[in-house]
Amino acid sequence: MSTYPPPGPGAGSRLEEAIELIQMELRHTIAYVNDAVIPQVRSESISALRTLADTLRNLADRFEQQPNRTKDPRS
Repeated sequence: MSTYPPPGPGAGSRLEEAIELIQMELRHTIAYVNDAVIPQVRSESISALRTLADTLRNLADRFEQQPNRTKDPRS
């Protein structure tokens, strides 16, 4: 069996070059995720948790302000 086009002497070096470029891009992607994405997600998560805590606090206040209902909900 023959392959077309036949592999030349530079095929191995081109493959190594491609692997190096992929590794470099991967390192850049990891650095971007660590430096930009993770801090942004952390910041937005903290903000969302604070908003949720305020909403739950307001709901608890509303429950406290309602008159006591001693009626059994099953009846």
